[in-house]
Amino acid sequence: MLTYISGGNLSHYFDMQHARDIVTIKPGEFFATTHPFIITTALGSCIAACIRDAARGSAGMNHFMLPNAAAHETPAGSSLRYGLFAMESLINEFIKHGSNRSDLEGKVFGGAAVVDVITAEIRAQNAAFAVDYLKCEGIRTTVTDLGGSTPRRVLFFVEDGRVLVKYLRRRANDTIERREEEYAREIAFNPLPPLVELF
Repeated sequence: MLTYISGGNLSHYFDMQHARDIVTIKPGEFFATTHPFIITTALGSCIAACIRDAARGSAGMNHFMLPNAAAHETPAGSSLRYGLFAMESLINEFIKHGSNRSDLEGKVFGGAAVVDVITAEIRAQNAAFAVDYLKCEGIRTTVTDLGGSTPRRVLFFVEDGRVLVKYLRRRANDTIERREEEYAREIAFNPLPPLVELF
C-alpha cells in the first residue's frame, strides 16, 4: 500500500535525527502507506487526521482547510481541500486494502487561530467535523490536539502510530499563515475538479 494524492509535488527525504524517510503533505493532499515512513505536515487553521490500522501496519494522513464545499459549489467543484472528501478518500484507501472501519483508529490535529480569513467559527467547525466524522464512521479517536493560537508540525510514525507535535515559533507561523491565506483564496475563486471517485 503506497498511495499519494496530490495537488503538487511529493516531498520525500531521509531524516538523520529520526533515521526515517519522511513524506511531507500539504493542504489538499493525503498519503497512506505500509512503509515505515514518518508522514508530516505543518498546520495553522487547517486540520489533519492521522489514521492507522495496527493489524495491517498501514497508516495515512490528510490535510484539509474547510469541512464542506460552499453551498454554491456543485460536486464538480469538490476536492480533497474539503474535509468531507479528504476524510472519505483517506478512509476508502484503507478499505480498498482490506481494513475494516472497526480496525482503524484516528488522531486529529490543527485548527489554530493563525489565519484571519478562517474565522473562529470555521476553525471550530473544522475540528468538530473531523471528530464527528470519525465517530459516525465507527473509527475510535485516541488523540485530539485542536485549537489554540500556535501552529503545529505533526510527525506521524507509520510503524507504531506515534505522533510528535512541535509547536512552531513566529517565523514558521508567518510562512504557514501566508500559505493558508493563499490556499483560502484559491478555494474561494478557483474550484477544482474531483480528484477521486468516492464509494
